[in-house]
Amino acid sequence: MFAQPNGRPIDLRDDWEEWKTLLKMAGVGDARVHDGRHTAGTLLLEQGVDIRVVQEILGHSDLRVTQGYTHVGSVLAQDAAARIGRVLFGGAR
Repeated sequence: MFAQPNGRPIDLRDDWEEWKTLLKMAGVGDARVHDGRHTAGTLLLEQGVDIRVVQEILGHSDLRVTQGYTHVGSVLAQDAAARIGRVLFGGAR
């Protein structure tokens, strides 16, 4: 939970309005705050952050929940293919 500078909880409507403002500033269409969590998890994985660290950041107690939040993007798939290619065929494929 995020708090105001005085320690009181942030009003959900204020949080929602700030989220919508951020989306507009970024030129992104409509998205749920929940979608931001999925995106954050996926981007962390694509940057090479271990999934257990992503689990901690997202606050999940079960790794399976984190796995459901993250999506293997083409960057990760390409990296995996390049790695297996190097193992099988050598060189810098």
